[in-house]
Amino acid sequence: MKDYFDNLDAIEKNLKYFTENHSEIYEAYEKFGKLVHVKGGPLDEKSRWLIKVALSTNSQYEYALRTHILKALKAGCTKEEIEHAILLVAPTCGFPRMMQGLLILRHVLKQQE
Repeated sequence: MKDYFDNLDAIEKNLKYFTENHSEIYEAYEKFGKLVHVKGGPLDEKSRWLIKVALSTNSQYEYALRTHILKALKAGCTKEEIEHAILLVAPTCGFPRMMQGLLILRHVLKQQE
C-alpha cells in the first residue's frame, strides 16, 4: 500500500502523458463518462458516487477509489456512507477487497484532516 501512495506522482504523470498525446481520445472518454454519470438514469448524485466507490473498491484500482472517495465527499456523502458502500463489497466480491478499500478510505480521510 505504501508503494502505491508513493507512486501517485508517476500515476499523475502517466495521465498527463495520455491527455497530451491522445487528447481526442481522452476528451471523448471524459464526455462519455459525464453523460453516463449525469444523464444515464434517475439516481441522485450521492448514490452515483457511492456506487462508483463500491465499483472502484471491487476493481482494486487504488487511484480510482481515491478519486471516487474524494468526489463522493465533495458531493456531500458522509464518511459513514462511503464506508458502508465499501463494506457492501465484502459479501459479493470478497473480504480482502473490502479491507483494501477501508485502508484507502482511512488514508484519504487522514489526508483530509
